[in-house]
Amino acid sequence: MKHIVVLTGAGMSAESGLKTFRDSNGLWEGHDVMSVASPQGFASNPGLVLDFYNERRRQLKDVEPNSAHSDLANLENDFKVSIVTQNVDDLHERAGSTNVLHLHGELRKIRSTGNDSDIKDWTEDINLGDVCENGHQLRPHIVWFGEDVPLIEDAITICETADILMIIGTSMQVYPAAGLMNYVKLSTPIYFIDPNPAMESNRRLTVIAEPATVGIKTAIQIIKENVSE
Repeated sequence: MKHIVVLTGAGMSAESGLKTFRDSNGLWEGHDVMSVASPQGFASNPGLVLDFYNERRRQLKDVEPNSAHSDLANLENDFKVSIVTQNVDDLHERAGSTNVLHLHGELRKIRSTGNDSDIKDWTEDINLGDVCENGHQLRPHIVWFGEDVPLIEDAITICETADILMIIGTSMQVYPAAGLMNYVKLSTPIYFIDPNPAMESNRRLTVIAEPATVGIKTAIQIIKENVSE
């Protein structure tokens, strides 16, 4: 089976009703990004940060995977599919994808502030005073600005084995995730799906300037036609 590696970002889930990471004025849901997505913000006002992610976690209960998520899951019938996502939602898994790496963490997991490897599934709110077995405050299992991205090496290894690369709903401007496309083989065709793409098509790169639910169908059709030739 051909191996399709898919890099997904906020635009993948936007059509499910999840807002993209931040709007044009640098705010995220009305908050300065660094106040809710950095170790400094958590140290300064942990209650605000916990409330912010509690709201994001609650929102997950009210949204469903969109057709783009389902289309990727169905690709597993004909291809080996590996998804590397910058998204912290679980919509890929709920649509049926079985091989998903969350580069920036997961909303429905928590970890101890005293031990980064003490990670547990968690679906409800996290409150001040919620602690691990060793008495350390629990925090969202999210990679914040200024923190290491522990799974980046795993993501690089996945990209190195790609026969086909799809990039969906991400500007590819945030590092280290933006550098992942540089690790695929030079012979690997790339399909970039985004309504406002930051790239132009060339011999190797096919840009599809559409939202995820539309563009992914076009990309899959092209891929299947090329594979069958």
